[in-house]
Amino acid sequence: MINVAVGKKNLWERIRLNAIHYVMIGPYAVGFLFFTVVPVIAALVLSFTYFNMVEFPEWRGWFNYIRLFLDDDVFLIAVKNTLVFAFITGPISYLMCLLLAWFINEMRPWLRTFLTFLFFAPSISGELYLVWGIMFNGSQYGYMNGFLLRLGLINDPIQWLTDPAYTMKVLILVQLWTSLGAAFLAFIAGLKNIDPKMYEAAAIDGIKNRWQELWHITLPAMAPQLMFGAVMQISISFAVSRICMQLAGFPSTDYSAHTVVTHIIDVGFIRYEMGYASAIATVLFIAMALTTIAIRRFLRKFN
Repeated sequence: MINVAVGKKNLWERIRLNAIHYVMIGPYAVGFLFFTVVPVIAALVLSFTYFNMVEFPEWRGWFNYIRLFLDDDVFLIAVKNTLVFAFITGPISYLMCLLLAWFINEMRPWLRTFLTFLFFAPSISGELYLVWGIMFNGSQYGYMNGFLLRLGLINDPIQWLTDPAYTMKVLILVQLWTSLGAAFLAFIAGLKNIDPKMYEAAAIDGIKNRWQELWHITLPAMAPQLMFGAVMQISISFAVSRICMQLAGFPSTDYSAHTVVTHIIDVGFIRYEMGYASAIATVLFIAMALTTIAIRRFLRKFN
């Protein structure tokens, strides 16, 4: 009892000493609680109900999950497309962010600033889908079709965004082009915070080239940024939806660009089956959490 009382006293003493810090993070903590934690819990509860946003939720138990895995062929297509996106764009964009940040960090400050803005801009551009839509337009006036027709490589225009044979390939290309976002900036910041003396000491200890510096010095020193970047890329890869709807249409031809998130939008906001949509969202959340845990364990070797 004495140890418990002493522990509580020390806890309240630490809270009192750091009161200003709790006040500063208070607004964010309240927003995170009400706009992230509460919706996640609500979605988990609603996933066991039938809820059409008009009537009071009706408890259904595991019905939504049974329907999801045994009676929803479109969901299985969405899972396949999402996994293709995640396992292709996720690792490639992550490596692109890291290598480009490492390359740009070696340049002069003015050039580094310009290139950082140049690579980061596509991730915040609001009109990029218009540009890519024109480039891969299915008529002869689309830039890609016009270029290939002029070279004589094709005889008829290719329906890039409506032909299932090409849709996913185009979307992956566009997704990679827009993937240099928050993770890229985090890697730039992490590289700038590495003490140059570490490289000098490593050279004395026998490090012979830049690749050895990257593996033995840079990556271990950037462990927090590497983890942050991994979480961001996982979130972007699994939650891809807007790019599919804007370029391939909604729904896409033969559901060739249908992902888990677009399926949630279809079920929840078009059919108003919010209980079933919550079940899909819960499965997606669990998949993202498990992937994040696996990536965290993999990145521990750099700590």
